Amino acid sequence: MADSRYSPSARRRRLSALLRRMREERNLKIESVNKQLGWASGKLSRMERNEWKLPSVRDMKDLAELYELSEEMHEALTSLARESRVRGWWVDYKDVLRGGLADFESGASMIRTFEALLIPGLLQTPAYADAILRGGRVLSDESIARKVTGRMRRQEILASREPPQVWAVVDEAALRKKVGGPEVMATQIRHIIKMAERPNIDVQVLRDDVGSHAAMDGSFMILDFPDPADLPLAYIETATEDLYLEQPEAIQHYVSVFGHICNAADTPEASVAYLESLI
Repeated sequence: MADSRYSPSARRRRLSALLRRMREERNLKIESVNKQLGWASGKLSRMERNEWKLPSVRDMKDLAELYELSEEMHEALTSLARESRVRGWWVDYKDVLRGGLADFESGASMIRTFEALLIPGLLQTPAYADAILRGGRVLSDESIARKVTGRMRRQEILASREPPQVWAVVDEAALRKKVGGPEVMATQIRHIIKMAERPNIDVQVLRDDVGSHAAMDGSFMILDFPDPADLPLAYIETATEDLYLEQPEAIQHYVSVFGHICNAADTPEASVAYLESLI
């Protein structure tokens, strides 16, 4: 049975890695497996590259028999496939929530995020989110309202029974922008202060007088998961796409960058004092 905090997308990542490892341990070629199971060319390759949408339990059983897996491994494989097929609330918002970030956030045990120009999405108020979206000048009122609702739903993980640890470093520039006007921004800053009171949330402000710093290239997020089998992810959002990096070298790079900006930023206590002064 799945634990109370897991991500179907993370399960699919793990399942893909497990399938690849089991095949390689048996010195089998991808096309040889496809041929023996009567599958179309490229089917197993797509599975191992995590390019599937809903893994098939039947396919997992066929692979388990071909690989002559133990009963325990057979069950592990089919259980992963079942858990990977779970529909989360975010599926109903796929028209306004890009990529699978909400899915990964739902299963994360720790979320480290740096924002250069915006308040992190998990800490935004509805009015601030609305003002940000209106700044793009390309969305209808209906689309904006739906995007704001989806963003607020993402934040529900912060009050869940097992909330993730959230460590946010926010550039001073994001806090000084009067997004939506002084009243909206004052309310937004009060909200950050209130959220920072929670034991699972730390907020640090990276002040202007620091000058150049390790994260000058832009915003990013690092997600860690409670099960060691689910490897960390680095997430970067661009104007047109979402990038998910999982190579160990890339993860280590962003972990190092995050460590440097944490050392350069004000402490959580000094950051709260600064936020209060902005109000």
